[in-house]
Amino acid sequence: MILKSLRNKNKVQNAWAMYDWANSVYSLVITSTIFPVYFNNVTHSVEWGDRVSFFGFSIVNTVLYSYSISFSFLVIVFLYPLLSGIADYGGNKLNFMKFFAYLGALSCGGLFFFDGSNLEYGIVCAMLASIGFAGSIVFYNAFLPEIATEKEFDFLSAKGFSLGYLGSVILLVLNLFMIQMPEVFGLKDDGHAARWSFLITGFWWAGFSQIPFKFLPNNTQKKKIKRAVLLNGYKQITLIFNVVKNSKVMSGFLAAFLFYSMGVQTVLYLAASFGDKELQLPGDKLILTILIIQLVAILGSYLFAYVSKRFGNKNSLIIMVFIWILICGAAYYVMDEFQFYALAFVVGMVMGGIQSLSRATYSKLIPENTNNNASFFSFYDVTEKIAIVLGTFSYGLIEQISGSMRNSALALGLFFFIGLVFLFLVKIPKQGLDNIVEIKNA
Repeated sequence: MILKSLRNKNKVQNAWAMYDWANSVYSLVITSTIFPVYFNNVTHSVEWGDRVSFFGFSIVNTVLYSYSISFSFLVIVFLYPLLSGIADYGGNKLNFMKFFAYLGALSCGGLFFFDGSNLEYGIVCAMLASIGFAGSIVFYNAFLPEIATEKEFDFLSAKGFSLGYLGSVILLVLNLFMIQMPEVFGLKDDGHAARWSFLITGFWWAGFSQIPFKFLPNNTQKKKIKRAVLLNGYKQITLIFNVVKNSKVMSGFLAAFLFYSMGVQTVLYLAASFGDKELQLPGDKLILTILIIQLVAILGSYLFAYVSKRFGNKNSLIIMVFIWILICGAAYYVMDEFQFYALAFVVGMVMGGIQSLSRATYSKLIPENTNNNASFFSFYDVTEKIAIVLGTFSYGLIEQISGSMRNSALALGLFFFIGLVFLFLVKIPKQGLDNIVEIKNA
């Protein structure tokens, strides 16, 4: 009986981790590599250069892309608290996770029809894809405290990120072959191959999501959605906000997380644009750079899980944020592709570690006897999304004002430094919070 229970637990945990495998292809193919390069190419013209007309407004294409990311995550910031409150009150995390996953997958597929002449359509699809991706993550993350013990958080979180990096690399390699040798796949050119990669990404995301959708528990509390559920969503968030506000540990950690995530997430979303515009690297070399980041990130997520086990989560995070500050300074002086590759290796090492360990650290800070995991994680995810909004907007604004992405990259170092200061000030316990709080439904 015990053995059967352990097998079932392992099956659920493995299924949960597979959602990283399913959705991480969006992060790699759409946000980090192929789409940004494709977008820059199809929106560049001999007559206008890098400037495009978006609903009648003239703007630099890379600045528009930065702003579009900011706007899409701004939408998510307003949606997250409401949706997570509904999910906790109604016990329907899995259904909400499905909705946003399918929205994101369909939007990725919709980018197949974007060719540069329909700029507004392409931007809308890209924004809907990011909304679908971000919307599903809050419900995905909220399952972690339900399917694992506190001691399992660090390595299960690392397992999810590692599967995500591995799966996305496999698909990216396939897409890279398609772009390099389109005739082998019966495609007209590399642009046509890039559009097919967007369609395949959508199918991959929706297809592999069926594994977690099958095994993750749904509505374990047997709650029924009532007519007042929308109002209760806001009430739940208000209750959770008061808990976070009154907890120096949670509020301090989220402050640190906000600032260093402004740097991490901006690098994740705009590294390819930097290499394309500042170093004039061809698309295949940019994709190779991101491949380096993804593969090294697998090692990094496990490496810093071990570091945290030995020295604690706080010290491990401090080490990584300090390395990020050095990365931002080095990015300003990068001049050739080999320097870019070396920087990518270091980025990969701390990218996987800081994302995985941040999620696991916050899991330990959630009160143990609460049924409101989605609402608690909404604060974590809202913080991350606000960081993306502020980070990408600042990056685009600095480029627009100064005319150089190098200045934008240098400014990211300031965000990491502020995050480092908050990390030094906050006291993160090794075994989670001692003051357990019961959050009751309103």
